[in-house]
Amino acid sequence: MCGIIGYVGKRPVQDLLLAGLQALEYRGYDSAGISMISGENVDSVRAVGNLGALREAVDRAGDPQPNGAVAVATRPATVGIGHTRWATHGRVSEANAHPHDSTDGRVHVVVNGIVENYMALKQRMTEQGSVFTSETDAEVIAHLIARNLDGDLPSAVRAAYAELEGHFAFVAMSVEDPDVLVGARKECPLVVGRGEGEQFIASSVAAFLAETRRVQFLRTDEIIVLRPDDVDIVTAEGEPVDRAIEEVDWDADTAEKGGFDTFMLKEIHEQADAVAETIADRTARQHGVDLTDEGVMDESLLQGIRRIVIVACGTSYHAGLIGRYAIEEWARLPVEIDIASEYRYRNPVVGPGDLVVGITQSGETADTLAAMRLAHERGARVVALTNIMGSQGTRDADGVLFTRAGMEIGVAATKTFVCQVAIMYLLGLRLAELRGTLDPERIGELVSELKRLPHCITELMGSLNGHVEEIADQYWRSEFFLYLGRHVGLPVALEGALKLKEISYISTDAYAAGEMKHGPIALLGDHTPVVCVATDSPVLDKVISNIQEVRARGAEVVAIRSAGDERVVQHAEATIAVPAVDWMLQPILAVIPLQLLAYHIACRRGLNVDQPRNLAKTVTVE
Repeated sequence: MCGIIGYVGKRPVQDLLLAGLQALEYRGYDSAGISMISGENVDSVRAVGNLGALREAVDRAGDPQPNGAVAVATRPATVGIGHTRWATHGRVSEANAHPHDSTDGRVHVVVNGIVENYMALKQRMTEQGSVFTSETDAEVIAHLIARNLDGDLPSAVRAAYAELEGHFAFVAMSVEDPDVLVGARKECPLVVGRGEGEQFIASSVAAFLAETRRVQFLRTDEIIVLRPDDVDIVTAEGEPVDRAIEEVDWDADTAEKGGFDTFMLKEIHEQADAVAETIADRTARQHGVDLTDEGVMDESLLQGIRRIVIVACGTSYHAGLIGRYAIEEWARLPVEIDIASEYRYRNPVVGPGDLVVGITQSGETADTLAAMRLAHERGARVVALTNIMGSQGTRDADGVLFTRAGMEIGVAATKTFVCQVAIMYLLGLRLAELRGTLDPERIGELVSELKRLPHCITELMGSLNGHVEEIADQYWRSEFFLYLGRHVGLPVALEGALKLKEISYISTDAYAAGEMKHGPIALLGDHTPVVCVATDSPVLDKVISNIQEVRARGAEVVAIRSAGDERVVQHAEATIAVPAVDWMLQPILAVIPLQLLAYHIACRRGLNVDQPRNLAKTVTVE
């Protein structure tokens, strides 16, 4: 979830770009860079680390060089682009930092997102003479635009855009068309700030809010041409688009939240984009999955293993539980999962032939890191599944699976959870492919279903409207909730209950539905809210039976069901339908209404959902 800023106008651009990046640093802080058009040249400065590192690099670049030249022009440039990176493709390095340029230096670009077909494009252009200097997928855009450029940057961008596949937004500039910036959006956000004799473009209003509140929001498959005195929006085919200018009254805090009331709500709404980035290039093959990531993950780690052990804490543990079901179902490998804080102290039997997967959003969770080290010392192969490039977990592990969820500021995990689950699905499918336990046609079906998930999440968010709020209105005063699920529905119930505990402080329990009769049923009385995960699965009939037992005790059921399946409706006071996908993939969709239910209940209780009491985003102590 990188940050993009661009400016074209009459003012010196350097400080405007740095200020815009400062407002966007929450979107990524692995590296940053700026490029500015100065006469017939482009001055570019990049640095690894946070924005402070870039400012130091800019200051150094302005000092006289040994030959008397200066890297940053003494005559202030008035056109430029900037970027703050959340690393996805390629390690954290200056070479992988944006902006990227073409071989001849004529074109510079900043990119947010994933180019799915970058390998094929890179191979073709390399054979045609392009020289690539980074490990990123983003660099192909600069080379592709340059190959189509003949003095008209907008035409070159449209031609390049037609060849790109994926989920991205980018802004390009060129010395051949020096008073122009051209942006393109495919799913990832891009917004324009309108000024007098100057224009801004960014991935968030926050980047230019201090300069203008007049904005135009781009839609997917649109291309925008910015000149100091004008802005033109066209479709990917070049058809003009008439887009109204809106006046936003956001403050800086609201702008960082994208107009949402809280970071948590913003991050819930970002889940379609986050899952798309997580799976994009890894599902490029029609009948398979690729997990190799240059420099951080070698698929030889997946060869010849006899058992998988998953260690994790909290939300990550619930993602691991879903992964266990998927791996055992598809790859027919035994999977053991343990709470990391317990695993490290129970003298586990682990060693050569075992693959240990440590799931930690931050890559710094103390108990998970200790469990991973213990397994490594005993000869197991260790893979870290994390959202943070360069974290301790990535340094300790033999291989790394990055979730690519982007910055998550809300303490209660939402988008990082669904991305962890998505990675576990990818791991299960890749293992099935390597072991030959699923035929290619079935793998192809599941890959297609995975690729549908971002669209399904978007569809779900649009369909919920006020339905979840109505349920929250009915039950927010309740002092106890019971959550039930079976099979892959159980981890969803556990995660839903955890979200409610974390941000609403309501006493909540979650159980395997079949275990309810062994104790938890004693907690039920008239009007006790019971949340049941009842999506389509081989055990749905069993879940319905458990729901009937709950209602016989006077409890009231809120059920999550698959769209088009009406079997649960008559057995519940309220149901929430999620799009129908393969039953094993339902958890990614089923958890979203539970996140929203917890959110709206907490809001009705007047609580701070972004910073719940006693909790921290990263747990670096025992």
